[in-house]
Amino acid sequence: MVVRKKWLVTGSLAVKLAFAAVLIGHTGAQAAPGGSYTAALTTPLAAPRQDVLSGLLWKCAGAQCAAPADGSRPVLVCQRVARTFGPVSRFTAPAGELSSDELIRCNAST
Repeated sequence: MVVRKKWLVTGSLAVKLAFAAVLIGHTGAQAAPGGSYTAALTTPLAAPRQDVLSGLLWKCAGAQCAAPADGSRPVLVCQRVARTFGPVSRFTAPAGELSSDELIRCNAST
């Protein structure tokens, strides 16, 4: 009985840890690499914020924002983020990071 009880506690802890890992991965600005857009804002937000931009749920905390990638042109996505959350200092899409010229175009919309 003691062994079984210990297994239940250990199993329950494992389930809780797995659930916590899933929650951490889906909150804040962290998203799966290779399938997401990420943006670093020039000025951090005062409080965490979420907004749907062209069908993508953006989650921002501090100066970091993330959303799942949908195949849209990264500069256009960056422009939407900049208009909604403020100027962007860095923007990454699955294909890579925007160049400094692309960031200038991104922030021109703010």
